[in-house]
Amino acid sequence: MTDQTRWNLVVCRNTDDTPRQFFASQFLASQGRGRKGESPRFVEEAVQARILELEAGQAQAANSAYSPAMIEDTIDEALEWARRG
Repeated sequence: MTDQTRWNLVVCRNTDDTPRQFFASQFLASQGRGRKGESPRFVEEAVQARILELEAGQAQAANSAYSPAMIEDTIDEALEWARRG
């Protein structure tokens, strides 16, 4: 995290308590991640994972009208074009 922004978030008590208990558990420590600053990194990773999940869902929905074979053919065409270029 080289370029940082401070967030002030309001979340329900359960959402706040659960990660704190989780961080205090053996999980982060067992991964050698029990140091100061690991909670923000964990939250950042969780946000990035959720965004990726949402984007993948949008891509799937946008491509649901196409058959897998059609998508594969389009990818193959694009790769062939890129290799020639």
